[in-house]
Amino acid sequence: MSAEPTVPPVPPVVLDAMGGDHGPAETVAGAVAARRAYQVPVTLVGDEPRVLDELRRHGAVGEIPVVHAHDAVPMAERGAAAATLATSSLAVGCELVGRGAGRAFVSAGSTGAVVSCAVRGIGRRSGVLRPALAVALPSLAGGASVLVDAGATADPSPAMVAQFALLGVGYARAVLGRTDPAVGLLSIGSEPGKGNRLTREAAVLLAASPVRFHGAIEGHDVLAGIVDVIVTDGFTGNVVLKNVEGCVRTALAMVARAGIASPERLAEVARRYDPETHGGAALLGLRGTVVVAHGSSRAATIARACVVAGALAGHDPRAGTGTITAEPVS
Repeated sequence: MSAEPTVPPVPPVVLDAMGGDHGPAETVAGAVAARRAYQVPVTLVGDEPRVLDELRRHGAVGEIPVVHAHDAVPMAERGAAAATLATSSLAVGCELVGRGAGRAFVSAGSTGAVVSCAVRGIGRRSGVLRPALAVALPSLAGGASVLVDAGATADPSPAMVAQFALLGVGYARAVLGRTDPAVGLLSIGSEPGKGNRLTREAAVLLAASPVRFHGAIEGHDVLAGIVDVIVTDGFTGNVVLKNVEGCVRTALAMVARAGIASPERLAEVARRYDPETHGGAALLGLRGTVVVAHGSSRAATIARACVVAGALAGHDPRAGTGTITAEPVS
């Protein structure tokens, strides 16, 4: 009889144990939940003695591998200086994914530091000017729209913004199942020629790019579902994302206080916009999968981020199932 073919083990999701406002306590708890509740293999990267102490609290020593990293990048670190600290948990984690020892990287650390370390340790795809964060926002139409960039690049050039649209289209196709995604450029008015210099110049480039460009959309259109991809700069996108989350919380609290809807219905609406549900933002344009979670993430959100990262990594071309990013068209 011929021997049964061996199935290679699934590479782990690499988790920055030191990242976020509550690492390593909440990050380790999230890793344990991802492993036990969702069967996602995880490798933790961080200060090994501290990480092991947290694993002991959950009876998980030996269950989840730990890779030691001597340093942690402070949450206040915003720039490329983070990438030069080769012994940080961010740098070590990205290096593991870059050399194929992990299928995805997750961190709740400073977005700017994660981007810098990911570019250095994992690398950009050919032709990508800058990575961009993508978040799927539930829409009034019942589906979701991709917001990109949600905070990776605060001051992009018009060419970068136009390329963010290509990345967002690739995400919408692969993750949301849209065959021909429509792209809207966030501006202060829908009429041609409105907006600041960045928006006006990006609109010209988008009109000539290989995407279905709907034109400019306004802030009140973000959750309307009139486009599949909402493209903007990272500064504006991050403000929009946090404003949406805050407005949903406030509106639901007011409705609950007025007693005009059942708590169960309100909880379901809140769940759709809760970071715990979507886990984090996918960093598009890299040679590997990276998910950036909220800095304030607790264990449940970290676990969800690991699940999301593992699922997105299934679209990696090295896995033979396509890619969540769009190669820029030259």
